[in-house]
Amino acid sequence: MKLIMDYDKLCVSTQKINSKIRFAGVINSRGRLVAGGMASSKKRLGDRKRDEMLYMELALRVKMRREFDDDLGPVKFSMSFREKLIVMSFPMKNDILMVSMERKTQFEKIAFSILKLVEKI
Repeated sequence: MKLIMDYDKLCVSTQKINSKIRFAGVINSRGRLVAGGMASSKKRLGDRKRDEMLYMELALRVKMRREFDDDLGPVKFSMSFREKLIVMSFPMKNDILMVSMERKTQFEKIAFSILKLVEKI
């Protein structure tokens, strides 16, 4: 239970980094949202069912990337620059912090601020 509370704090702290952050949530290895969610001031772009598919796809992608850890080192974060927003994922032991934000941001600065938070978990 303590880990979920830490994850909730992580998601709140992540959303406080920048007002352009739309979503901060922790996804488990089975692709389920276990903490966090949409920022209260932001409007959802898709429906919840599609969100669940996105979480499962992200969990699978993170698992597949781990296949190359021995050669390239572990992934610290990944980013998708999409037409409507930016999506970042930060692997954490068995779980993943997923963050989405508006495109017009200083995403590099934000990413490394989030990475500092993740490394404390």
